[in-house]
Amino acid sequence: MRRLRLGMIGGGPGAFIGPVHRIAAELDREIALVAGAFSSSAERSRIAGETYGIDVARAYPDVATMLREEAQREDGIDFVSIVSPNHHHLPAARAALEAGVPVMCDKPVTATLAEARELAALAQAAGLPFGVTYTYSGYPLVREARARIAAGELGTIRKVVVEYPQGWLAGPAQGKQAEWRVDPARAGLGGCIGDIGVHAFHLAEFVTGLRVESLLSDLGAVVPGRLLDDDCAILLRFDNGARGVLLASQIEVGELNGLRIRIYGEKAGLAWKQEEPNALTIAGLDGSSRTIRAGTGLLGPDATAATRTPGGHPEGYLEAFANLYRDFAALLRGEAAPLLPGMADGLRGMAFIDTAVSASRDNAGWVKLPA
Repeated sequence: MRRLRLGMIGGGPGAFIGPVHRIAAELDREIALVAGAFSSSAERSRIAGETYGIDVARAYPDVATMLREEAQREDGIDFVSIVSPNHHHLPAARAALEAGVPVMCDKPVTATLAEARELAALAQAAGLPFGVTYTYSGYPLVREARARIAAGELGTIRKVVVEYPQGWLAGPAQGKQAEWRVDPARAGLGGCIGDIGVHAFHLAEFVTGLRVESLLSDLGAVVPGRLLDDDCAILLRFDNGARGVLLASQIEVGELNGLRIRIYGEKAGLAWKQEEPNALTIAGLDGSSRTIRAGTGLLGPDATAATRTPGGHPEGYLEAFANLYRDFAALLRGEAAPLLPGMADGLRGMAFIDTAVSASRDNAGWVKLPA
């Protein structure tokens, strides 16, 4: 089976997420990074190409050149991954789709809801595979939790609590990765809400199978002089009547990447933590509690298919990312990938960001989330 050829947009020198995408894409040896427009600087793009070990002739100065040159090659790219700051997602994705090239895009899918709607229309018209890297949906035990809830193990869901605390932006934003995230021109409408809050939102809907109908939002820019939110508290109401709480913050000193979700139903409760990703805890009404471990025979088919190592051999962030790329490779080969987030998830995430930001700014109380 021929390896699919990837062209990366973004991920140049000093980038965090570019190398993550490259490692994840290549982990299962179904995909190979062969080209890229890694930076807005031609020289930095060339340096990135050397670092990634590709032919530097295929480290292009811009997206348009990459798409044009790769289209003329017999071994040209099969798809692109967009790993640049948010403001570049729409123009990069538009260029790829108009060139007939499928897209894998980092989240949030665009910088604004208007851009997301435009991109959704473009993707629908193009009829090409479009994936969004909501990373945490790739964890085996997240997929196990989703399957158990869908099977009715918790009964009717009553309460959802999802938290995503970080502390790395508690002081002045320093360095490439921090600076663009607090800049409205590059990050877009939301700060913390767009960087990690949208991950928490997607996780809540992905695991429960429910949809948020309305929210009550309180976002703050805590660090003096900051233009975008860095601390978020949001109440949620789901379409089955369940209540929820979403907390996301990047100013909680001492926190690293503490994404955690707890779901409470009429028959049982369930909990999962990103920093301890290989354990899923289920508690019963009778006071019992059991822990389901990754890599064991207790997992259903979705989680088993997403697991690479035996129990006791930890899998985590890179493997979860790789599961999304493996799903996308299946799409490109004409197979089904029902758990891969797509354009609809990207559009819904931007609707959440837009609604939460505007509701908090306007002190609007409870507001409906656009369908």
